[in-house]
Amino acid sequence: MISRRDHVTARIEPGARPSPNIWNHQATYELENRAVDPAGLLEQAMVAVRDWAGATVLDIGCGTGFHLPRFAARAAHVVGVEPHAGLARTARVRCAGLSGVTVRAGTAQRLPLPDSSIDLAHARWAYFFGPGCEPGLAEIDRVLRAGGTAFVIDHDASTSTFGRWFRRSLPSYDPAAVERFWSTRGWTRTPVPSRWQFGSRADLEAVLRIEFAPALAEQILAEHDGTTVDYAINLWWRRA
Repeated sequence: MISRRDHVTARIEPGARPSPNIWNHQATYELENRAVDPAGLLEQAMVAVRDWAGATVLDIGCGTGFHLPRFAARAAHVVGVEPHAGLARTARVRCAGLSGVTVRAGTAQRLPLPDSSIDLAHARWAYFFGPGCEPGLAEIDRVLRAGGTAFVIDHDASTSTFGRWFRRSLPSYDPAAVERFWSTRGWTRTPVPSRWQFGSRADLEAVLRIEFAPALAEQILAEHDGTTVDYAINLWWRRA
């Protein structure tokens, strides 16, 4: 069950980068996870690169384990790594009835896994935004088996309604520089034009208020009607 308490106090693994949205608002972040990519375009794009049927899958920054059951439906084994003890506990509860799923405490920079033990690594909105994530990328290289595949899922802030909001929130963010960062390191970009689709206006409002500063969130809500937001995603991937 997802906690509805805000500002959860829990052990954090050393070196973890704060994620105030999910760390402090688990229930609201669950609404966001459910709203992202309702047509499943992102999963289709991933499977087109590398299906995880029969594979050992690593989910880096797995949070409350939202994506672990989806991987577990076809994978041989799934490992979630999460630095926030409260989120990791929720992930374990979520996957308690699933065989072959393990949730471990750890960070992207220090994955608690042996060398060459993973077929597919997945990181979504977790730590990987470009410059500064090199220690995590080195860890992915270490744990991937030969022929394995790594996926990093990130915002495409160069386009879409959400991308414009993101740039307003973080004016220093340079989408072109981020793209250069990945492409010069041998990662391939697959753009995924997706959307958020919320069940109610109240859900959308709640999510925007944990993703953006209060003043900007209220500006956005005044400008945007309805319960749908077009949302461009970058699927970055690389084979070992």
